[in-house]
Amino acid sequence: MLARKSIIPEEYVLARIAAENLRKPRIRDRLAKARFIAKSGACNLAHKNIREQGRFLQDIFTTLVDLKWRHTLVIFTMSFLCSWLLFAIMWWLVAFAHGDIYAYMDRNGTEKSGLDPAVCVTNVRSFASAFLFSIEVQVTIGFGGRMMTEECPLAITVLILQNIVGLIINAVMLGCIFMKTAQAHRRAETLIFSRHAVIAVRNGKLCFMFRVGDLRKSMIISASVRIQVVKKTTTPEGEVVPIHQLDIPVDNPIESNNIFLVAPLIICHVIDKRSPLYDISATDLANQDLEVIVILEGVVETTGITTQARTSYIAEEIQWGHRFVSIVTEEEGVYSVDYSKFGNTVKVAAPRCSARELDEKPSILIQTLQKSELSHQNSLRKRNSMRRNNSMRRNNSIRRNNSSLIVPKVQFMTPEGSTP
Repeated sequence: MLARKSIIPEEYVLARIAAENLRKPRIRDRLAKARFIAKSGACNLAHKNIREQGRFLQDIFTTLVDLKWRHTLVIFTMSFLCSWLLFAIMWWLVAFAHGDIYAYMDRNGTEKSGLDPAVCVTNVRSFASAFLFSIEVQVTIGFGGRMMTEECPLAITVLILQNIVGLIINAVMLGCIFMKTAQAHRRAETLIFSRHAVIAVRNGKLCFMFRVGDLRKSMIISASVRIQVVKKTTTPEGEVVPIHQLDIPVDNPIESNNIFLVAPLIICHVIDKRSPLYDISATDLANQDLEVIVILEGVVETTGITTQARTSYIAEEIQWGHRFVSIVTEEEGVYSVDYSKFGNTVKVAAPRCSARELDEKPSILIQTLQKSELSHQNSLRKRNSMRRNNSMRRNNSIRRNNSSLIVPKVQFMTPEGSTP
């Protein structure tokens, strides 16, 4: 049988599909640029083909601290369980070698009544009782049902050995748990950076700026900020350096290069001849394959532990011709910080050329400022004219309403010859 034809003509279906394809062109999504440091501060680096895995076991404590919490808890539990089981086997072997297992039974296999015989450990009749005694010895519970005697020097040696091993396990595992809970990067969670960085004119110079703040009241002592530019470069010999790091200075009037992070601060880098951004203009910035890494270091006031917070800005996250809004105000004798505007910026006048061109032609900055001043005056004139027009319209509407509310005068006429 032949297949039944569709009700809609085939030519119409093909034309419709072609029209839909024309309306919705297929565009490949742009691949996300790989960054060395994520916005959260984590290093975006994968270690592969590490052959010498035994080096991690040489520093076992750091390896335990670096593990995830689920792995640490599993190791914590298994270390105690394995030690209890190991010494339970040893206690059972001591009791079996000394004959304590059969000391509480007669020839018929029934338990004897009366005083306990001379045994190494009292009331150790099976492996379960040996396991319970191992737990009591290592964690010093001491229920009183089982205890040591002076009959076996070997049992005394096992007791000393288990106490030493238990103390070592307690020290290592509790220290590991404490270090994981008091790690420095936990404090860095409340050190925040602005989502975007800006480039604008400050004191007659192009400057790279970003904002940093601390959400806690406890301060960071001796806080310092370092900035590095990471980009892919090629040497004159043809060698490709995928991660080439360049330090850039921070404009800080304090000689010690420390900041007092009591309130959010705008960190400024003057783009001068020493800066890697010296030859980059606003047009070139979008095509640059660079990453600006920001590192904030300091000592936590409450714990005395050195902490470090990191973030980075790629070319798409640098806004040219913007400036951060002010978020610190004085209210009733107290400085108030509005963190809802922490990353907000406003557009300001800034030359689109590079810092090198600006140094060679200072008139560019003057022309840019004059143009912005003229545009600002024009915008003010437009606002004033719009306000005048709105006020005139409002006055005219009020007059019309008042005139409609006026009551017309009524005159009473008397007929001729009649007396009022």
